[in-house]
Amino acid sequence: MKNTELKMLFAAAGLAAAAGAMAGPVGYGAATTGGGNKAPVNVSSLAQMQAAINAYTDNSGLVLNYTGKFDFSTITDVCAQWQKPAQTLSVKNKSNITIRGAADSSANFGIHIAGNAHNIIVQNMMIGLLQGGEAADSISIEGMSSGQPSNIWIDHNTIFASLTSCPGAGDASFDGGIDMKKGAHHITVSYNHVYNYQKVSLNGYSDSDTANANARTTYHNNRFENIKARLPLQRFGQSHIYNNYFNNVLTSGINVRMDGVSLIESNYFENVKNPVTSRDSSRIGYWELRDNYVGPGITWDTPSGAVNATTWGSTQSYGPTGYAYTAIPGANVKAKAIATAGARTNLAQ
Repeated sequence: MKNTELKMLFAAAGLAAAAGAMAGPVGYGAATTGGGNKAPVNVSSLAQMQAAINAYTDNSGLVLNYTGKFDFSTITDVCAQWQKPAQTLSVKNKSNITIRGAADSSANFGIHIAGNAHNIIVQNMMIGLLQGGEAADSISIEGMSSGQPSNIWIDHNTIFASLTSCPGAGDASFDGGIDMKKGAHHITVSYNHVYNYQKVSLNGYSDSDTANANARTTYHNNRFENIKARLPLQRFGQSHIYNNYFNNVLTSGINVRMDGVSLIESNYFENVKNPVTSRDSSRIGYWELRDNYVGPGITWDTPSGAVNATTWGSTQSYGPTGYAYTAIPGANVKAKAIATAGARTNLAQ
């Protein structure tokens, strides 16, 4: 390892160790406060957590401290696991909630934030190898007839699955790390570690999801490794993608479609196929690229109708984000992401 890389790694590790008070969200989800200063309610299982949410009716604030543990080593056949019935925590039409994993917690269930649900934090959860096939996303944020979720902060979670393609499922075997659709808006996805996932982040469920034109999403300081695609797949709307680390992406990275616009700034890419692209929809999307670090192992393909950022040039100006933020140089992102992204990092920034 070069001296400069060592210096970056030690600096980032020192930052992680020195992290103290929890900082608030940055980006389009900056107004999110969750359950605020309410006394935490300890829950150790999906059933206890669901019961606490079902009993919470006044939206005055709820903080859930999840202490449960799941032994992932018991899963010896990931495809048999995938075929089991889904287990999902439903946060539907409830607001002002924080779901936070305890230091050594782990979960084998997903979280579905839906309808008229606002001001929700999901933080420090370790979620892996879900059962339930395509019906189970690790974290899903979905508009419904009752409303469109807003002010959501998905922060410092570790989410993992498997790159195994199960019979009859293909690349949908593990689909939906952090998905949002049908008008969900003003969301920040920060400091998460997502790995061994086939399709990570859907932003707009189909080319007809015109409600997603209202989507405003910030992805920052995340660590994405051993991924097939969707980092994110964005249809319509706007996204700001900065200071993320992308490594070993097998099919495509940031895929902006259906007139979506993305500001892609100061990220670190290495060993990525099609890191910034527009493909697989009836209309293309657009991007502004700023100060990204392009490492080794970048490759491209060009199926019919695809547009790739092969020259790392912008196709449309993004305009102001409307919020304050600080982006570090792209070359420094890898070391910081390794030291700070994911659960069990003391919410380091």
